[in-house]
Amino acid sequence: MEKTKKFLLPENELPTQWYNIVADMTTKPMPMLHPGTKQPLQIDDLTPLFAKDLAEQELNQTDAWIDIPEEVREKLKIYRPTPLVRAYNLEKALDTPAHIYFKNESVSPVGSHKLNSALAQAYYCKKEGTTNITTETGAGQWGTALSLAAKMFGLELAVYMVKISYEQKPYRRSLMQTWGAQVIASPSMSTKAGRKTITENPTYQGSLGTAISEAIELAMSTPNCKYTLGSVLNHVSLHQTVIGLEAEKQMEMAGEYPDVVIGCFGGGSNFSGVAYPFMRHNIKDGKKTRFIAAEPASCPKLTRGKFQYDFGDEAGYTPLIPMFTLGHNFAPAHIHAGGLRYHGAGTIVSQLLKDNLMEAVDIEQLDSFKAGVLFAQTEGIVPAPESAHAIAAAINEALKCKEEGTTKTILFNLSGHGLVDMAAYDQYLAGDLVNYSLSNEDIAANLSKIEGLI
Repeated sequence: MEKTKKFLLPENELPTQWYNIVADMTTKPMPMLHPGTKQPLQIDDLTPLFAKDLAEQELNQTDAWIDIPEEVREKLKIYRPTPLVRAYNLEKALDTPAHIYFKNESVSPVGSHKLNSALAQAYYCKKEGTTNITTETGAGQWGTALSLAAKMFGLELAVYMVKISYEQKPYRRSLMQTWGAQVIASPSMSTKAGRKTITENPTYQGSLGTAISEAIELAMSTPNCKYTLGSVLNHVSLHQTVIGLEAEKQMEMAGEYPDVVIGCFGGGSNFSGVAYPFMRHNIKDGKKTRFIAAEPASCPKLTRGKFQYDFGDEAGYTPLIPMFTLGHNFAPAHIHAGGLRYHGAGTIVSQLLKDNLMEAVDIEQLDSFKAGVLFAQTEGIVPAPESAHAIAAAINEALKCKEEGTTKTILFNLSGHGLVDMAAYDQYLAGDLVNYSLSNEDIAANLSKIEGLI
């Protein structure tokens, strides 16, 4: 193998502020609406559920830069800044003239980028005097991150884990429990939303939409408790911009600037984290970087969904969100990229896609694992099944460069490692995984169920 080239920033180069792209957007995202009144959300609508600071960040459309609390920065320093790596061996295997870089978020203590926002959310909840928090998790990366963050800030945590992932990924469950969280398979009998789902469909294996409903219900019915989440909403994307802000400085160290920036896409947290800091130069400075969100073909909200107001959860507890959606009652296939099995996209990403400031591609499950295995064999890191979607998209772009004879610089976010996802790789290597397809009729039928929400 070629010698891997890493670009490392010193600890004192860790960003002191998060970047809020909404402040620089020419067309602001449409407002989220109160589910009862159908009026634009106000701070007071969100504070029963979220810490006040997080509610303010969620609705902030004016401040491009928001200070990172020193208590959060100190804990981020445990693993940040993360490395930027030139993937020479992957380039060689593809025989491409493209220069491929990846931001390695897998080096965090929990193995993914999710800790960037978990620390911030736990801090703001603790600052407000909260003692208990709830959340949902798909693949378990967010639940794992929040479990550690909750322990660091002395909070009690209950995690509703999508049932299929609870069964597919026992070691993620074990990690959460090791860090002190209570983990409940969703749908469960512990909430009204869960009981309703089980009654209507006893064999249902769960979705992020259902798990969100359960986590919100528990938060709203428990004294001194707040809800937290790992993707979709604006304040989560805000916290993740440390990824791209570091990558900007590291690309300067490498003497390059990305022509293409790629992230896998479930609700938008890691994509926004790597993309938004670079996207501001397209908006403000006329740069022409392409931004590609790579989602699973079995859950194609960006590539085949519809833009409209929809709930972020299955039971309809959340605000109505202007989003590209497959419908909040969409039941995703049981792919192993559990973190990408979500029916909708956040308000910011949805508006950026509408305005053609970014692109989306869908990746088949077998193609994602093929890319993940190649990456492991060339760069030595087994990627999470979610991250493998970004790798597949990066490989496709690099092969286009080979066909066209062009040299482009490609940056993708390696959002996490797959060392606790080896059961999925076992199935792939044994030939037991399949692709899942959705017909246009299936999508149309599901979307028809949410007509008339607004």
